[in-house]
Amino acid sequence: MRPLGEQILWLLILAIPVACVARTVVFEEIFREPREWLKHHAQCGTSILKRKLCYLFTCEYCFSHWVTVFFLILTQFKLLINDWRGYVISFFALVFVANAYLNLYSRLRVDITSEKKDIERKEKEIAALDQQTNGAGSAGAGDGSNMRVSA
Repeated sequence: MRPLGEQILWLLILAIPVACVARTVVFEEIFREPREWLKHHAQCGTSILKRKLCYLFTCEYCFSHWVTVFFLILTQFKLLINDWRGYVISFFALVFVANAYLNLYSRLRVDITSEKKDIERKEKEIAALDQQTNGAGSAGAGDGSNMRVSA
């Protein structure tokens, strides 16, 4: 059995590809067509089993469970206990950490989008102020106020 610190490091690292694969399949453009087909069948399926199975592949949280199973089989990662119970513990721990990463990433995207909107708003305000000052300066130039007066 690996030391606890090494197991935790493996947990934190292994959760990264789980989160990446789950996010890519559920949200990114490359999987749009199958996702739309599955969403349609999740909403309009004839049986409850069909609807629920189709939903599993359109929900980020649900799909992360399937990805976790795949990575546990691939890596044979066990957490804390060196038998089947270690797989169960690592399964739930990986799902938890991967979804924490997904939530953190989503929050980061919201913050970035918000920052971009603030920057756009400030740029528009600056452009409007520049236009006002340039407009006021050009209007005053033609009224003869800058002509020299001889004494």
